[in-house]
Amino acid sequence: MSVILMSKVIIFPTDTVYGIGCPIFDIKGIEKIYKIKHRSKDKPLACLCSSLEQIEEIAQLNPNIRNLIEQCMPGALTLILPAKTNVLEAIGYKTIGVRIPNSSLALQLLNAHGPMLTTSVNESGEMPLNDYETIVAQYQNVVDKIYPPQKNSSNISSTVIDLTTGEMKLLREGTLAFEQIKIIYQGKA
Repeated sequence: MSVILMSKVIIFPTDTVYGIGCPIFDIKGIEKIYKIKHRSKDKPLACLCSSLEQIEEIAQLNPNIRNLIEQCMPGALTLILPAKTNVLEAIGYKTIGVRIPNSSLALQLLNAHGPMLTTSVNESGEMPLNDYETIVAQYQNVVDKIYPPQKNSSNISSTVIDLTTGEMKLLREGTLAFEQIKIIYQGKA
């Protein structure tokens, strides 16, 4: 993967909430997302991937992490992992949050464009927007494309687990229960 020169920022539905994103190495697209959301640069964007193979291109995995991905994804789980050198060198992330969404449209986009840095559609610090008409009204003039909903999403953000230190640290609980994730990670499921 190389740095993208032509910037495309899109808004699309996932299995949790609508996301705004661009290919992971699209530097101009990343900048645009931060500007659109008025988001602080010290808050990294998560990366949606279509497969374990795409995750392996950008994050460091061990057997327990690989097993957790295979058992819980696609789904509403984001794992914060050590980033690979290509990610650090291209976009400055030492760690990267990764997730495989359970959404056919999102997976089609990720298969076509590769891993995408994403975040919820909203003003930074506000609740995520998930109504298509509201999103179109607010964002149609600042992004390249907005995809209509394909099915109802959960409207609940993903569970976020930090695995960068070898210990599991819950950062946000969503639809997946932390206790169940711990059991799977420890190989007891």
